[in-house]
Amino acid sequence: MPRHSVAALIEALSSSIREGRLPPGTQLPTHRQLAARHGLALASASKIYARLGEMGLVIGETGRGTFVRDHARQRDWDSSDEARLNASALDLSFNHPDHPEQAALLRTMLRELAAAGDPAILLRQPPPGGRMRERASVSAFLAQTRNIEASPERIFLVNGAQQGLYIAAAALLAPHDRLAADALTYPGLRMLAAAQHLEVLPIPCLSDGPDLTTLDRLCRQHRVSMIHAMPTLHNPLGWVLSHAQRLQLVDIARRHDCWLLEDAAYAYLEAQPPPALASLAPERTIHVSSLSKSLASGLRFGFMIVPDHCATRIRATIRAACWSLPGIVSAMAVRWLDSGTVLRQETYLRNEWRKRQILARNILDGMDMTAHPAAPFLWLRLPEGLRMDRIATALATRNIAVSKAEAYATTRHAPHALRLALASVPFEKLGPALSEVRATIEAFPPQ
Repeated sequence: MPRHSVAALIEALSSSIREGRLPPGTQLPTHRQLAARHGLALASASKIYARLGEMGLVIGETGRGTFVRDHARQRDWDSSDEARLNASALDLSFNHPDHPEQAALLRTMLRELAAAGDPAILLRQPPPGGRMRERASVSAFLAQTRNIEASPERIFLVNGAQQGLYIAAAALLAPHDRLAADALTYPGLRMLAAAQHLEVLPIPCLSDGPDLTTLDRLCRQHRVSMIHAMPTLHNPLGWVLSHAQRLQLVDIARRHDCWLLEDAAYAYLEAQPPPALASLAPERTIHVSSLSKSLASGLRFGFMIVPDHCATRIRATIRAACWSLPGIVSAMAVRWLDSGTVLRQETYLRNEWRKRQILARNILDGMDMTAHPAAPFLWLRLPEGLRMDRIATALATRNIAVSKAEAYATTRHAPHALRLALASVPFEKLGPALSEVRATIEAFPPQ
């Protein structure tokens, strides 16, 4: 019987997984089988699978065995994508809202759908914007959890919040229209603006929100068609606008006849926010959110609340872009909404991210960071003279991925800062990863 060292077997199995010889979903031998096959002690076989698990290559499931995980390889991502990581990297660039019961939730849901009276209905094409009963479930969820009253007729289901933002701009704006957005904002907004040939006017960022005085001046000097805003938990700066700031923003939009594009992807993390823009100015606000930041990043279930008078345009644009959300996705998401699963998950994540923020604040104490206490990310400004690209490159050599400020900047020149995502790294590894970030920054002499 051949004998192999633990290190050699880890290298052989990891190479087979990364190179695709062991495809995702492959069930590996049991610990006893692996030990017997290679002349190892059972403890050594367990050590091999534990190491492969730490590398993110396999997952062990109680009562079922060990399986190869499904990870997009680096070459599968666009070179500019924040999420271009190998499986073993410590990912501080992208947030995946994982939780211990996620796999069990999915298995239970798939069994429920398979046992339904007519599961084949899920393979039929839903109407653009979703089935009315599913839109009614979203309406009830928003009323219960967000204090937003919107009839099902004003709600449209889409493939995630990113598509919702894209649909809103495509339906309501023309090429070369002006879109006002925060000087630091969600990178997906910059992408859609470029794709739709929109001119982005940056709004300076203050410590507690956008500079609304400057926004008012921009609207007077230019014909601004739409204002993008994240009033409840801004990405990446974490602010929550006060009621007074929201009223001022609505007043600017009304006086200058601008659409308001309310991006609420992280709004669930603020337990008691002021009223949404969709409640304060329903006649001109497109409210967009999803379950990607609260339930699963790969569950592309988003929703839009739109004014009655533009519903026809929104529906037509959804139909032209993608026709509809896949029926099986909306069926799963709505069942999780109706059962209270989403609400429970949101509560869990608020508590989890608070723990991670406390850890981050302790480790990065004294550094120039900004964050909401329940956000799964923070904004870290670098010391004067230190370049973000040098820090990001140095961290990459240490197998740590971070996001640079240039991905978030709508201005010509980005500040030298990093956005650190806290959600994708296991809690026990987050502290060492953040300590490495600090040590790397402090090791660089300012230029």
